[in-house]
Amino acid sequence: MSSSGFVLLDKIAGETSFKALFPLKRVFCTKRVGHAGTLDLRASGLIIAATGRATRLLPYIEAKDKCYTFRLHLGYETDTLEWDGEVVEQDDRSLSVTRAALEAVLPQFIGDIDQVPPNYSAVKIDGHRASDLANRGREIELKPRRIHIESLKVVGEGLVTEGCTGKSFATFDLECNCSKGTYIRSLGRDLARALGTCGCVSMIRRHRIGDVTVDRAVRGDALTPEHLLPVDQVLDFPVVRLNDDQVKAIRLGNWVPWRTPVENLSTTPGAEKFVFTADKDGAVIGLGVYDPGRICPKFFLGDD
Repeated sequence: MSSSGFVLLDKIAGETSFKALFPLKRVFCTKRVGHAGTLDLRASGLIIAATGRATRLLPYIEAKDKCYTFRLHLGYETDTLEWDGEVVEQDDRSLSVTRAALEAVLPQFIGDIDQVPPNYSAVKIDGHRASDLANRGREIELKPRRIHIESLKVVGEGLVTEGCTGKSFATFDLECNCSKGTYIRSLGRDLARALGTCGCVSMIRRHRIGDVTVDRAVRGDALTPEHLLPVDQVLDFPVVRLNDDQVKAIRLGNWVPWRTPVENLSTTPGAEKFVFTADKDGAVIGLGVYDPGRICPKFFLGDD
């Protein structure tokens, strides 16, 4: 089996995304591992990890849209915007908030919106993580970032999470489909403010990245070599099969003529039209770019 590929992990709440990669290093006997899309320490769900040369493909995974569920607690806000942080505001105005009232403000958050990340986040300020500066007591002012929320809906209400440091006067479960760079904790804060109160979140879980869902994922303690997936089973770039001479040319960094139509290429204006190049047996050996009449190599993914 190739040492390069993707692994779909179901991260448990309470471990870092970095620690979630440890089983990959042990099972696949490599230090060359990485992942796309960091999950908060207390969040759970899908992480797409990579080994070997497949780590070069992680930026294309990270760019995919994502789906989360989370629990919104109305009535108090914490420094971390999570249910168990240090309480910075307590407010009983949410006593009167109903599901209908929450659903009425959701349209404000659909589409392209500006969002300020949490102070406790990996956003860099002058080369330092915002969370590190916050832990040192530094004053932080993060700039808004443009994100896209495709859909946002209430899927439950009235549940309480153990370990709340403040008093929740209303609690709702929501589902969010959103772009890269969206902070669910910030979304919870902003939803509460739109309702005229304050809030925080718990139970963040990532269910999907692109077309890959968490029900295909494995817990780290159950990982085996058989869970290593070929890259074309996770990224949906078209696969073009090359003959032996074309494979040699691609490995040497040369383009090859290509007159055969390629289906399912990107239709995004100005975007590169990526393809996986494969040998005659269908095993992916590289990432290429389709130009009319030729395929140019971007980087090599096969075994030496």
